[in-house]
Amino acid sequence: MGIRDLLMEIGATYDATLGTKEVVPAQALLRDVGQHLATAVPVGYKVEGHGGNGNAAETPWIGVFDPRLNEDPKAGLYLAYIFAADLTTVTLTLQQGVTRLSEALGKGGRLRSYLETRAAALLAELPAESVAGWGARPDFKSTVARPLSYEAGSVAARCYDLGALPNEDVLRTDLWHLAEVLQQAAAAEGRVAVETAPSGLQVSYVAKVDHSKPKGLKGFRPKDSGDYVAHIPERTIKKTRDHEDLINRFVAYIGGRGFAAATEHPKDIVLRRDGHEWLVEAKTVKRSNPTSAVREAVGQLFEYSHFLYEGSDGEGNEAAKPHLLALFTEDIKAYAPYLESLGIASVWMTSGGWEGSPSAVTAGLVG
Repeated sequence: MGIRDLLMEIGATYDATLGTKEVVPAQALLRDVGQHLATAVPVGYKVEGHGGNGNAAETPWIGVFDPRLNEDPKAGLYLAYIFAADLTTVTLTLQQGVTRLSEALGKGGRLRSYLETRAAALLAELPAESVAGWGARPDFKSTVARPLSYEAGSVAARCYDLGALPNEDVLRTDLWHLAEVLQQAAAAEGRVAVETAPSGLQVSYVAKVDHSKPKGLKGFRPKDSGDYVAHIPERTIKKTRDHEDLINRFVAYIGGRGFAAATEHPKDIVLRRDGHEWLVEAKTVKRSNPTSAVREAVGQLFEYSHFLYEGSDGEGNEAAKPHLLALFTEDIKAYAPYLESLGIASVWMTSGGWEGSPSAVTAGLVG
């Protein structure tokens, strides 16, 4: 089930008077949204449906979380599809968590004023081209405190008429775009603070400096290629959930294009077809900034190609070097031509499937 079918089904069957029991069809759908939308959301994202706890919610909603940023709708930033109380519309919104704030500010006007001020400050920090067409304030057709807080807490939003929902491609494109805006908002969040002043709430901006340094491979100093091959399996390589998700999705996809895919530690993926081998390095793009991901992919591809493909075939011929492929969770934009100049093909996920650089198209990896 895609985003469109799911939203339409919930809109058509949700009835708050039926409560939250498992036998209630719309509540069952909300509980299972993680399965229904597993491949519709960006790599690594988590989906949860919310139809109320005990009493059914007047405005049911589906939360879309980036676990690297936040998994708790009570606080922090996240994405949500929120249905209006009359079930005529559903709004995709970049939300601020309200529950923790309500513990300090109450559930009324003071909380909403804080959320509105902070939402406006965050919106002002985002690139204008990213939020063009996303500035509408939601209207959830309710006078209940929680939906009113959702309206006030929305940083960016787009409302859909459930009677005329866009097609699946448009909905996925919108979701993936707002996921990129979420990354930008998370980066800006530390610069924005809302404070109480005699004249009312005021926004202050604080420069945030990250003094952390990446940890290197301490003590790993191979003397030669044999030493490298002997020791690299002992290294602990952290594979995050989104990294594994990217690999699993790509392996499921590439088999349909005639490639045999295997995972051979420490390589992320090895592809084989027609006597040719591809060495694949998969990288997640963090906060929509591909720079680090591209640098890491280049380094590891050349490193593995050098150390893991040295030797001979027993007849004095050097081992054939593999073709190189860098795999990413999203479009790497200007870095694709850069990788091409290095002899590295690139493939990345989009809301509608997979795209890639010219050499990836030529090789039949995408297209």
